[in-house]
Amino acid sequence: MPLRFETKRKMSARSDRVKSLDIHPTEPWILACLYNGNVFLWNYKTQILVKTFEVCEVPVRTGKFIPRKQWIIVGSDDTMIRVYNYNTMERVRVFEAHSDYIRCIAVHPTLPYILSSSDDMTIKLWDWDRGWVNTQLFEGHSHYVMQMVFNPKDPNTFATASLDRTTKVWGLGSSTAHFTLEGHEKGVNCLDYYSGGEKPYLVTGSDDKTVKVWDYQNKTCVQTLEAHDHNVSVVSFHPNLPLIISGSEDSTVRFWNITTFRLEKTINYGWERVWALACLKGSNKIAIGYDEGTIMLKLGSEEPSVSMDLSGKIVWARNCEIQTANIKTAGSDIVDGERISLPVKDLGSCEVFPQSIKHNTNGRFIVVVGDGEYIIYTALGLKNKSYGSALDFVWATEAGDRYATRESTSKVKIFKNFKDQKSITTNYSIDGIFGGSLLGMRSANSIYFYDWEDCNVIRKIDVSAKAVYWSESGDLVTIACESNFYVLKYNREAFAKALESGVKIEEDGVENAFEVLHEVGERVRTATWVGDCFVYTNTNNRINYCIGGQVITVAHVDRQLYILGYITKDNRLYLIDKSLNVISYCIYLSVLNYQSAIFRSDFEVAAKLLPKIPKENRLKIAQFLEAQGHKEAALEVTTDPDHRFELAIQVRKLQIAYEIAKESDSEIKWKQLADLALSTGQLKLAEVCYTNAQDLGGLLLIYTSCANLKAIKQLGSTASTTGKYNIAFLCALITQDTEECSNLLCKTGRIPEAAFFARTYLPSKISEIVQLWRDTLKNVNPKAADALADPIEYSNLFPDLELALRAEQYIKKNQQIHPATSYMQHKDQNLRNIIEEIQHLELQNQILDQQKQEICQDQSNNNNSNSNSNSNSNSNSNNNNELKRSISQVEMVQQSTNLQKRKIDNNNNNKSSITDGLLKF
Repeated sequence: MPLRFETKRKMSARSDRVKSLDIHPTEPWILACLYNGNVFLWNYKTQILVKTFEVCEVPVRTGKFIPRKQWIIVGSDDTMIRVYNYNTMERVRVFEAHSDYIRCIAVHPTLPYILSSSDDMTIKLWDWDRGWVNTQLFEGHSHYVMQMVFNPKDPNTFATASLDRTTKVWGLGSSTAHFTLEGHEKGVNCLDYYSGGEKPYLVTGSDDKTVKVWDYQNKTCVQTLEAHDHNVSVVSFHPNLPLIISGSEDSTVRFWNITTFRLEKTINYGWERVWALACLKGSNKIAIGYDEGTIMLKLGSEEPSVSMDLSGKIVWARNCEIQTANIKTAGSDIVDGERISLPVKDLGSCEVFPQSIKHNTNGRFIVVVGDGEYIIYTALGLKNKSYGSALDFVWATEAGDRYATRESTSKVKIFKNFKDQKSITTNYSIDGIFGGSLLGMRSANSIYFYDWEDCNVIRKIDVSAKAVYWSESGDLVTIACESNFYVLKYNREAFAKALESGVKIEEDGVENAFEVLHEVGERVRTATWVGDCFVYTNTNNRINYCIGGQVITVAHVDRQLYILGYITKDNRLYLIDKSLNVISYCIYLSVLNYQSAIFRSDFEVAAKLLPKIPKENRLKIAQFLEAQGHKEAALEVTTDPDHRFELAIQVRKLQIAYEIAKESDSEIKWKQLADLALSTGQLKLAEVCYTNAQDLGGLLLIYTSCANLKAIKQLGSTASTTGKYNIAFLCALITQDTEECSNLLCKTGRIPEAAFFARTYLPSKISEIVQLWRDTLKNVNPKAADALADPIEYSNLFPDLELALRAEQYIKKNQQIHPATSYMQHKDQNLRNIIEEIQHLELQNQILDQQKQEICQDQSNNNNSNSNSNSNSNSNSNNNNELKRSISQVEMVQQSTNLQKRKIDNNNNNKSSITDGLLKF
């Protein structure tokens, strides 16, 4: 059967002709050396060009990463080798290495060595720790040396491919070749060593359009692979899969089975000739360099072939070798997230390349699936129990020896006791099958569930399923899709009633057989059920579990992990990475059961489980309760003071919050509690909290609201001492201490504002502050300082200053401060203009004095006229009457003026500010 794997394009990047590729082992980078003399550094995850190195104007034919030094090293047709730091892009070294084009560079895996080969037919060894000295020269080829590769199993040996039609194997200790492999009819362009298993294989590609596989121990050709229509330019063994990959100038990349040497797949993306190939160790990713750019592919799944039974026995595959380990041997000192050291035992070799391994329910058997076949072994001794051909294989959960195989896109067989029991033929295309409590069959856009016994359709669900996970009870199932997953409840009774009713079950099954409980928008990588809790890893490298529709994160990890299973007695979840390193995280079953009980609203059971939960997990429980809306219960459970304080604030338990704030003495907590106390009208508590928090603004709000004049004055003094001058200024302004306001402005260097403040509120201080302003401004701008006018020197510029001084003195003598409760009685004071009133009074007094003078003058004139003749007696009588009337009018005006003055005095007794618009209550 053929080896089944999918090829998925992960990156496509157009560029000039690519002559060499390398993939960084840890960063998502591809190094591409181009024919135009540039070197590109691509990020294959984002498909963004990260960096560009303009090396030279001739082709750069080879380049490699040296991660331990943060270097890239490149060789070009100008015979130079250049070394760059790929972080800083600084050129570290440049030197002439050969007398002709440099074809290839190989980096020693551990030592500070590189090899370079050239069209000058030589290979040279360079030591960068010794200043890039050429320590050895290897000669023996009679044509261009096209490529070199270190032997991964023996790094002191390496092989070279040459256009002289030979492949030579060398040792670092000798300048002559150990032996030569001959067999190609034309020049050899490329080669690679096999790093897996015990096969001593070397593969070569040639201009004779063939690929040859050699046994370098026996020095014989094992197989010749023929399919290409043009020169074979690149060839490689895949580091993880049993594949040989070859690329040719016929624009194709071909994949060959390393066991059967059968051609498995051919791809042609139409990007012209293939020139470069790179594989990433520990990954299924490969990069291909073409005339028109670079493409990265992912071959199949990177999930390791591994399985663990309920007792902790692990079975995995390394290539075709089956190995086992046991969690029981790990001991009790397991640390979360740390690699568990386990002794590994070889079970034997498998006849097929394992693409998946799975235990049955009771752990007695394992099935190995690969190459379109399955083999069932005993778990202990790896003895062959059964085998067959199948596209897919799944176990049933209820019966340990029942399983199903997908024979084709329309037929599934069910086996029991390793015997063919039934088969299901469908009228739809089956893309995959899933095991568990029910047998699932996936079509393009839906999944069908069948019962194992009678093969009846339970229900058709219209989702594109990627995986199906059943709980141990068989009542809950998760259907994982491409970008989300659904948690459903299986109603066995509904299906049983439908069967008993005798009504024909439709093609879509029983409608109420499943109930959708939750939908979660996360992509599941691997998963398992622990009780009623669904534990999974997602594509963001997090370990989560879902319970009651709520997702809780167990841990963030730095690499892809795959769930092996959960062992109840250990209270641990076990996982494995691609390198088969086993790690573990503690998840207490009591915690999961408690959360399940809360979700079911079974508070009695939850109360019984709570004492069993370790104290270090109480915080998680409290957070879960809070998310479920049980905040008061969470307050009782949590042990974290910060979380307890937040809960107390939310449920308005002020006394509890006050005690916690007292213990922690945190400014933030005091402020939070003060705000809550203020909003609930507990002013005394709010005052205490604001005081402890040193929140002077909050205290000012309380004191002004309560009309506590004494406290405001004291607060102003405190604010001034502690340097909070805005609060101090407000306090002085509210208490009408204008001199303190002026002093604060001067103290803080705001002298211009102080001058204008004095002009409005403190005219007696204008000269003093203007002089201070002058002295300060002279250091910056003397002309501007001289331009400032002092009212003493320029009284003509301040016409109303004398009136302002009189108003200031009068108001100081009569000012009063009233609480906010008397606002309505004094609100009209905001509209008064005292200077205008004084001006009006003075004007009236002037008019009165003038009228008095005129009347007196008239009276004097009348007395002089009394000596005239009696003939004028009647006239004198009339003049006397007119004079009496004028005097009476003057007396009325004087009375009115006195009345208005008394009114001003009365109004000033009620005045609470210095000028209009600044009356404060």
